[in-house]
Order: sequence, then structure tokens, then C-alpha cells
Amino acid sequence: MYERAGDWIRGLPPWAVDVGLAVVALIAQLAPFVSGDGEWPVSAYAVAVAVSLPLIWRRKAPFAVLLASEAAAAAYALVPDGPRQPLWYGALIAMFTVAAQAPRWQRISAIVIIGWGAFILTGSLETAARGALLWTTAYLLGRAWARRQEEVRVLQERTRHLERERELEAERERSRIARDMHDILAHAVSITIAQAEAGPVVMKQGPARTEAAFDAIAEAGRDAMAQLRRILGVLDAGAERTPQPTLAEIADLVDQVSGVGSTSVTLSVVGSPRAVTADAEVAAYRIVQEALTNVLKHARAKSVTVTLDWRDDGLVLTVADDGRGPRTTDAPGHGLIGIRERAASCGGSATAGPVPGGRGFRVEAKLP
Repeated sequence: MYERAGDWIRGLPPWAVDVGLAVVALIAQLAPFVSGDGEWPVSAYAVAVAVSLPLIWRRKAPFAVLLASEAAAAAYALVPDGPRQPLWYGALIAMFTVAAQAPRWQRISAIVIIGWGAFILTGSLETAARGALLWTTAYLLGRAWARRQEEVRVLQERTRHLERERELEAERERSRIARDMHDILAHAVSITIAQAEAGPVVMKQGPARTEAAFDAIAEAGRDAMAQLRRILGVLDAGAERTPQPTLAEIADLVDQVSGVGSTSVTLSVVGSPRAVTADAEVAAYRIVQEALTNVLKHARAKSVTVTLDWRDDGLVLTVADDGRGPRTTDAPGHGLIGIRERAASCGGSATAGPVPGGRGFRVEAKLP
């Protein structure tokens, strides 16, 4: 029940809450007037209203509301024949609001003003002690409320940050899956098209050469299907997980592409291989795959060289061909953009452009 009431109150607009507090404080303030004997002067009622009414503006100007309420309460000393020692609920609520919302200098000023007022303007030590206790309690409650609100704000901000991180992670995963599927399908289709275009030529070279071309098409299709199952298995929690491609599989990739049509691909390894991160291994494989796919689709190259150059600061991948290269008016396609993104995803970089001083095109990626 209390939780439902709290939710209902939190659902109210702020101005409605402040008006309600002013009304409640005024009703409580008038209790001594009702319970006491005798007829009270109008000025006493006016003071009770003046102390409580400013609470309507407590959120906009808490310090000013406190000063107005406290000034009205101090004016009660000028009222003859009023109820004795009333509790100024409106001023206490204003003190709570100052402690919870006001800047530091206003909070200190409120403590000093109320503290001096309690001991200078109060008629007796008993009344001063009671007032000091009430003001201190209101102030401490306000500070506790402020700390609680700050903790809630920090937790909400942390929750929003974690939700955003999850969204970004999901977006990165979707981008990775999209790049992988693009690379796999483009590679398989490029091999299939190259072998199909070479079909009329290899048929004249005999059944063995024709059979080898069809075997290459079938192998490219099977490899593409296996890799697609591997990627889509990430989306299915119950699917059997298989490892992502690694540097060791680049040799098989080179063998698969070599001999497609009239293109010859060779692999060269320089330096001593070292362990790299799993992300770097996948990125290296996909970069070589995409570069070879571009060669088959665009370069019309006779030979391609894939170089793995192991250096002290990482691995340098180079895929260079002797093809016609891109026209100068061509904008970077999705393949080259994907190569740069894959290198950057594991802390590396990639460049692509014509081979200096000769015909052909070269893709170079540096992976840490």
C-alpha cells in the first residue's frame, strides 16, 4: 500500500506536490488555534498563512522561501494574545528544501541565520534548544535526501551507460556478422564466376581440366556454406559453435584461389610467426580473403602474391597483384572499407592503392 501511495505521489506534477505541502503545513500550523481556548486575533492567522504559503515556490527559490517563512515566523512575536510556542512547519519544510537543493553558500547562510535567530530572538533557553533541535533535524534530513537522490542519479546514469554499451556491442556484432557474410559470399561468388567464365576454355583442354574447374566451384560453395553456418551459429544459442578462421588457414585460402581461371596465387612468409590475439587472426584471414576476392572480381591479374611479414611490432599483411588496377575515377568500394574497418577493430591499420612504379594493385594491413 505504501509503495502504491509513493508511486502515486511521484507521478504527480511538482507544482501539485508543493501546493499539497503548503496546504498540509497550513493545516498543521492552525492546529494550536483550533485546540486552544479563546478567540485569536486575525494577525495570528495571517502569520500562520504567511509562514506556509511560500512553500508553493520552494523548488524555484528555496533560500528565498526559507527567509520569507522565517521572517513571518519572527513577526509572530509582535502578535499579542496568540497561541503559545507554535511549531513553524512551513519554515521547517523550507529548511529541508534548502538542505536538499540549495547551493553550499545558501545552506551555510541558512544555518548561520537560523542559529543566531534561535538564541538571540528566542525568549527562553528551552524554546531555543527545541528550535535548534528541530532546525538541525530538518537540515540533516534534507542532506540525507540530497545524498540519496545523488546515489539514485549515479545508478540511473550507470544503468543508461551499461544499456548504451550493450546497444553498441550489439551494433558492433551486427556489423561484424554483416562484414563476415559479405566477405564469404563475395569470395565464393567470385570464384564461381571466374571458373564459370573460364569454362569454355578449360573444356577444350580436356575432361580432367573441366572436372577440376567444377571441383573448384563445388569446394568454394561448400566452404562458403560452412563459414555461413559458423557465423549464423553465433545467433543461435543452441547451435554447435565452431572456431573462427585463423592465420593457419590462409594457406588453404591461397590454394583455393590459386588456379582459378588464369590467376596464380603464391604465399610468402617472412620472419618468425608469433602468437597474436584471436581478433587479429580473424581480421588477418578476412583481409586476405577480401583482397583476393577483389583481385578475382576486378583486377584480371595473372599473378598475386600474399606476404605475411612478421616484425617486432606486429604482422604486416600484403596482397599485391599485377592486374589492371582500379580506374582513377573509382571510389573506394565496400570491400576496401571493410578491410580498413577490420584492421582498425584490432588496433591496426590498412592502406590500398596502385603498386608504385608498375602495374597492379596492393593492399597492406598492419596488425599489432
